[in-house]
Amino acid sequence: MMRVLFSGGVFAAVFALASFASAADTLLEGEVNSLSGEKVDLSKYKGKVVLVVNVASKCGKTPQYKPLQALYEKYHDEGLEVVGFPCNQFGGQEPGTALEIQEFCTDKYNVSFDMMEKINVNGPETAAVYKKLKSFQQDPGDVKWNFEKFLIDRDGKVVARFRTKIEPDSPEVVQAIESQLKKD
Repeated sequence: MMRVLFSGGVFAAVFALASFASAADTLLEGEVNSLSGEKVDLSKYKGKVVLVVNVASKCGKTPQYKPLQALYEKYHDEGLEVVGFPCNQFGGQEPGTALEIQEFCTDKYNVSFDMMEKINVNGPETAAVYKKLKSFQQDPGDVKWNFEKFLIDRDGKVVARFRTKIEPDSPEVVQAIESQLKKD
């Protein structure tokens, strides 16, 4: 009898871990709000390669918007999506309203990739999508600053994480994107 209970407990623990792993492995579930306030179902990105970036308008790294837009324009037809999440947690460098952020991105950088509402990427109010992003097994942990980039494959799994100092058009990022776009 003890053996049956122990086996059942092990099975339940393994099943629970497997369920947690599969939920954490896919980022393309759930909803977020766009910068304009519309609901966005993350499943719209299934089958695409996605570069997720926490952004800010008043940061020394804000010029990264330009190469992010260039990547989007160059690779969008091959299946790349770039998704920006404004965040005001690092030095208060994204204090604007949704409208101010949208106007800044459009007027200054001609951003046409998807921009979502302002969120928290760290702390107790961390957005669900960032909780999943930050659990990336090869490089887990909190986001350190604005313009940290996560690359998600067509199956919704994080395959690379690029810290702030790595520019979007660096060979490292471009090679990772091109490699994922070649996969079916």
